[in-house]
Amino acid sequence: MTPFQPGSGPTALRILLGSQLRRLREERQISREEAGHHIRGSESKISRMELGRVGFKERDVADLLSFYGVGDGDARAAVMELLEKANEPGWWHRFNDLLPSWFQAYVGLEEAASRIRTYEVQFIPGLLQTKEYARAVITAGAAGVGAAEIARRVDLRMERQRVLDRVGAPVFWAVIDEAALRRPIGGAEVMRGQLQHLIELMRQPNITIQVMPFSYGGHSAEGGAYSIMRFEDTELPDVVYVEQLASALYLDKREEVDRYSEVMERLCAASTTPESTVDILQKIISERF
Repeated sequence: MTPFQPGSGPTALRILLGSQLRRLREERQISREEAGHHIRGSESKISRMELGRVGFKERDVADLLSFYGVGDGDARAAVMELLEKANEPGWWHRFNDLLPSWFQAYVGLEEAASRIRTYEVQFIPGLLQTKEYARAVITAGAAGVGAAEIARRVDLRMERQRVLDRVGAPVFWAVIDEAALRRPIGGAEVMRGQLQHLIELMRQPNITIQVMPFSYGGHSAEGGAYSIMRFEDTELPDVVYVEQLASALYLDKREEVDRYSEVMERLCAASTTPESTVDILQKIISERF
């Protein structure tokens, strides 16, 4: 059994637990249909469990372990301990009324990631936003939403940013299109503060920011923004997150991840160096804000 990593988010732990259950089932050459029947469920339920896309009931996991020949002992105890941790609510649980279900998974994966690489076209990445910039972005996209809810959404975004300051923080590498730096979200004062904030963040050893300049012309990521997350646990695959208007894609097949990773590498090669990033940020501040 692969031990869980301290600080891993429950979303990642569910994926890890599911992968361990899948391996145990396959080692015994038991079909998903047989496993589902054993726990009074279906083949699709076993599939969702093995992908970590549902919560786990203690009775179901205990019955599956017995069916897979895992009796009392250290191996069974390790799985049941992982189950307990995976079922603990994340800190974002208190914001569940604000978070669409398709985004809750992202927050959980973000919390557990050891490396996050992101390309952003329209906005400054959420983990790098100032409170004032975040409020302007959220307000613009929340027609008819009251001030109290907007404030809570801003609080959620600020809470997410704590992941970059904690002990064992992930490496965060962002490529930001120059258009996002020049778009006056919230007005000149807000943008000036946001760009200065980016310069300050680059002093943190775990944060790298590059800019895809207008002068480069067309490039390989014309399709839009996305993020790639990597995890400390080797059994967890890299995950590509592509956000859409009212949903999101989570891609973890090796060929899909490789394709997005190759595009990210080309973006990084074509973008400014970190030193040049500071220069272009200061230039934009002096010219526009």
